[in-house]
Amino acid sequence: MSINELLLSELDAEMKKTRTTLERVPAEKKEFAPHAKSMPLGKLAPHVAQLAEFGVTILTTPELDFSKGSTARLPFDSTAQLVQAFDEGAAKVRAALQATPDEAWKENWKLSFQGKTIFEGSRFLAYREMFLNHLVHHRAQLGVYLRLNDKPVPATYGPSADDTMGF
Repeated sequence: MSINELLLSELDAEMKKTRTTLERVPAEKKEFAPHAKSMPLGKLAPHVAQLAEFGVTILTTPELDFSKGSTARLPFDSTAQLVQAFDEGAAKVRAALQATPDEAWKENWKLSFQGKTIFEGSRFLAYREMFLNHLVHHRAQLGVYLRLNDKPVPATYGPSADDTMGF
């Protein structure tokens, strides 16, 4: 079994959980932030919705310098718009993952800003740490925002208090 085949079920599961979380984001609470140092919901939710594009970049390029990037920040027009953008990105990252040959996982991948290295390592580590773990981290933040706004938090790695599955 190839590496990408091993990773596809994990990607699919994380995309499904993230989509469910985004579906519950209250569009009327864009300015909400649980702390002065926290990102407002109107920035965090679009960031999560757009992260799959970063996964595509990791899988299809040797490096990214953020200062030279042309990706525009996704505005937060509506919850449905975020979910649509996420679905499009999830389909692209899934296709890129399917097309990634085993030998590509060992190749070096670099993330920088104005020439200063933020990350450098194997494409596999970049995919896991910079994309997938990053996505899970911000999804968890969204879960806190949902809880603090009295919105149901979806189950992720077992039931949540809102989704007890009879436990």
